[in-house]
Amino acid sequence: MMDVTDADFEAEVIGAELPVLVEFTADWCPPCRQMGPVLKALASEEGDRLKVVQLDVDSNPETTNAYKVLSMPTFMVFRGGEPVKAMVGARAKRRLLQELADVL
Repeated sequence: MMDVTDADFEAEVIGAELPVLVEFTADWCPPCRQMGPVLKALASEEGDRLKVVQLDVDSNPETTNAYKVLSMPTFMVFRGGEPVKAMVGARAKRRLLQELADVL
């Protein structure tokens, strides 16, 4: 799992060959911290089908505002450079995988 910024969002997410799960996160957000181990496991287990990245909303307001992210954690799946799914709130890995099934 990697961190992305306003500066490299285009290259790392929009230009990615695989679908990309972006977690819009913040250091001060307890549910976001709770998702860390879940996302690391997901990145490890599904790395051949899905790229998993995090974007800190406080440090990257341009991308955060462009996608109208208001709550953390917000998860967006990008495929072919376009957002195809959005989910808000922490969730267990099993539920996250079920919600991602239609975009993988």
